[in-house]
Formats: sequence, structure tokens, C-alpha cells
Amino acid sequence: MRRPIFAALAVALWLSGCNTVEVIPDGSYSRAVLANSPPLPDWALEGRMSLSGGKEAWSANLLWQHDPAHDELKLSGPLGQGATIIRLQGETVSIDRGGGNVQTSAQPEAFINQQLGMDVPIKALAYWIVGLPATEQAYVDMPSGFRQAGWLVEYKQMQTVGRRVLPRKMTVMNGQAKLKLIIEQWVIKGEDGH
Repeated sequence: MRRPIFAALAVALWLSGCNTVEVIPDGSYSRAVLANSPPLPDWALEGRMSLSGGKEAWSANLLWQHDPAHDELKLSGPLGQGATIIRLQGETVSIDRGGGNVQTSAQPEAFINQQLGMDVPIKALAYWIVGLPATEQAYVDMPSGFRQAGWLVEYKQMQTVGRRVLPRKMTVMNGQAKLKLIIEQWVIKGEDGH
């Protein structure tokens, strides 16, 4: 019982250390604008996601914290029920479903795909969610996004966050799975005194 409360308190304190900025819906995607923006090393977001593939489908609230050394994603149902925390650090991933049930693997993509029952490109998603292709793979530009590693990444709506333009609604899909993300709030650490 203490662990979820501690985790929620830690996230609240981390977010309170950064001021959030007003989000103004903007319109269309431009990789050129995003590519010419300064690097975005530390960020957090709050939003919703849905994942479907075959006969499987589920949705969750999403809290994601990112810095160059690690990613932490908290997936939960209404009112934080059924929280699952995914932590990525280098080539190690851990999934904590609460109650002391923490599983770890040195194969992040395969392990997360096995746990979710669907293909999710978790490492590339850390790039895609900020509107950029992953750096280590080739990609093909499309009018509303790009294709990379067998995935079509489409940005349905962008938003202004401070001096940046970042995704608000996006879809990531291949022949087997479709992931939809709606980012309701961005927190950019280190900009404008945040």
C-alpha cells in the first residue's frame, strides 16, 4: 500500500518542480520544424492510450517520464486502478504490477511484447512521441508523419508547448497492432526556468 502512494507522491513532486505550459492546439505535423528544435532531453507527459490488435484491445491512462538515462511509464485504469509501471534503463526493462510482482528482462522489446500480447516498439516510441524518427533506423517521410521499421507513425494533431510544437494526437500502426495516443499535458524540464 505504501509503494503506490510513494510513487504517486514522487511523480507529483517531480511535476511540481517544473511549471507546465499552456497547450494550444495547432494543426499539422512538420518534421522539419521538430528537427530544427533544440534537443528535448528531459520531459514528462500525461495522457491516454489505446492498443488494439487482432481480437485484443485495451486502453489506459498514461504517465511517462523521460530523461536520457531512463524511461518510466505508468499505465492505469480509472482512478489509478490496476497500475502497471514499466521502467526502461539501457537494455533492461522491468514491469511492476504492484504487490511485489516485478519482472525484469534484458530484452525490452520482446519482453514487453510478450507481456502485452501485442507488438509495441517501446524504444522507438520514446522518439516518436516527441515527433521524431528514431535515430538508429532509416525512415520515409509521409505528409502527416513517417514510416519506420515497418510502422506508420501519423500525427493527427500537434500542440504548442512553450516555444515548441509537440504531438497531441498520434497513431502508430503496422499490420498487427494499432496504438493511439492523446497527450493532454507536456512538462518540459530545463526550459524557461522549469
